[in-house]
Amino acid sequence: MGAMSLWHWGILLLVAVLVFGTGKLKNIGKDAGSAIRGFKEGLNDGNDQAQKDKNTLADHTIDNHS
Repeated sequence: MGAMSLWHWGILLLVAVLVFGTGKLKNIGKDAGSAIRGFKEGLNDGNDQAQKDKNTLADHTIDNHS
């Protein structure tokens, strides 16, 4: 009773198409995809910055011990 069957998803999709239209749903999907892509790029930029900071710290540590 808690899980939605394939029929439930199909009816839900049909209602969404009837209410919003295919053009609006396509735009919503495109916007959601670009938002997810931007989020992933932001995560990668954060990881790149963390790696640069780590390398800089390692370089300063090596310089100070020499």
